[in-house]
Amino acid sequence: MFFVLSKIVAYVVMPFTVVCILLATALFIKKQTLKKKLFVISLSLLFFFSNDFIENEVMMLWEVPVTPFKDLKKNYEWGILLTGVTKYDTGPLDRIYFACGADRVTHTVQLYKTGRIKKILVSGGSGRLDAPERKEAFEVEAALKLMGVPQEDIITESESRNTHESAVAVKKMLVDQAIPSECILITSGYHLRRSAACFRKERWNMDCFSVDFRSHKRKYSFDILLIPKVEVLSNWNTLIKEWTGMIAYKAAGYI
Repeated sequence: MFFVLSKIVAYVVMPFTVVCILLATALFIKKQTLKKKLFVISLSLLFFFSNDFIENEVMMLWEVPVTPFKDLKKNYEWGILLTGVTKYDTGPLDRIYFACGADRVTHTVQLYKTGRIKKILVSGGSGRLDAPERKEAFEVEAALKLMGVPQEDIITESESRNTHESAVAVKKMLVDQAIPSECILITSGYHLRRSAACFRKERWNMDCFSVDFRSHKRKYSFDILLIPKVEVLSNWNTLIKEWTGMIAYKAAGYI
C-alpha cells in the first residue's frame, strides 16, 4: 500500500500536474475574478518552474557534491550500485536502454577498473507499477559485463522495489561478508541523501560516491535567466519526487 500511495502522491504534486489542475479549474469556474487569478497563478508557476537559473540554484543546494577520484582516501571491497537508470519500453529487448542516470553504471565501472572497488553489488528490482515483472538489476548486470566486469565480481539483488527495500536487502546479503566501512554507496547526487539515510537507518552506514548530476555551473546568461525551458520541469520533478520521498520515508520510519 505504501509503495502504491507514494507513487501516486509523487505524481500529483509534480509542477506540471499542479499547473494543469489549476488551468482546468479556471476553465470551469464562472466567477471571472477567480478565473483570472487562477490563470495568473498558473502562468506564474509555469514560468517559475521552467526557469533554469532558479531550478539550478535549488538543485545545487540539494545534490551531494562530486568527489574527485583523487580525493578517495581508500579502496573498497564492495561498490553498492543502486538501479533506476534504464528504460523498459523503448524498443526490442535484445539490448539495454539507458535513461538519464547512466553515470551510475559508467562511473561504477571506472571505480572498478581503477581498483577503487573490488566487487559490485547491483541492487534494484522493479520500481514501476505497470511492469512489476521487470528486474532492472539484471539489465545493469548485463551492461557491466559488456563493459568488461567479470561475472565473478558482480552480485545482484533484484527484489527490492524502492530505496528502503534495497537498504534492507543489501545489508542482509553483506552482513556475513563485509562491514560497512568496506563498502561505498554509488547513486545519483539528487538521490544520495535519501539513499544514505535509508542505509543509516539499517545500521549500514557507508561512504558515498555521488554521480549523475542534474545541476550545472552557475551562469548569468540571458537564456539561463529568462528563457523558459521544458527540460527544467523534468529536474523539478526529480527534486520534488525526492522531497516527497523523504517525507514519506520519515513518516514510515524508513529513515
